[in-house]
Amino acid sequence: MFTNRTSKFLILIGLGFTLSISSCTDNVQKADAQEHIDIPITFIPNQNDTITLQDVFAYCDDNNFSKELAILVNLAPHSGNFRLFAINLLTQDTLIRGLVAHGHCKGTEDRFATFSNEIGSNCSSLGHYAIGGHYTGSFGSSFKLTGLDSCNSNAQARFVVLHGHPCIPNEEQEDDICLSQGCPTVSPEVLEQLEPMIENSSKPVLLWIYD
Repeated sequence: MFTNRTSKFLILIGLGFTLSISSCTDNVQKADAQEHIDIPITFIPNQNDTITLQDVFAYCDDNNFSKELAILVNLAPHSGNFRLFAINLLTQDTLIRGLVAHGHCKGTEDRFATFSNEIGSNCSSLGHYAIGGHYTGSFGSSFKLTGLDSCNSNAQARFVVLHGHPCIPNEEQEDDICLSQGCPTVSPEVLEQLEPMIENSSKPVLLWIYD
């Protein structure tokens, strides 16, 4: 189920950029003429962030994830902002950015994400995910996700996957975008760009959802 909702917030992230990544807590409007997003994209540093790109690098290094591709999802801003960033940690290049839906948690339509690991909650869950096998499901091309933390351990039981949906636009907007059932849902064009990068990676790819 997807529902539509409503402002503007500029997300600023950058080279050697820092990320405000919270610890685990239990606390898709249609685009008319969707266009491919140019890559690479450079970001401006956000001085308010507290955890650095080096922390993401260290996690990938310690857990044998790819350092040529990591996907970071910042659910702190409202959904009309770019919240997904595919990063090459070795070069600090941003490869892809895009909009991403959060879950309509327990039937709410809040413009800002709330989180739960509860089965049936339809909430987004924070934490680290290993991106698994590619398959074609009810929403088309999709990737399985395995939650690696206590706050997202039910990801597979909840059928939380990375997939595309045509209700996700490609460009930032003042209004909110549609909601998901807890999946990090992107536009079909963004998923089309991510797909070969994930499938051709020599190591598992990390998806990190934070706020």
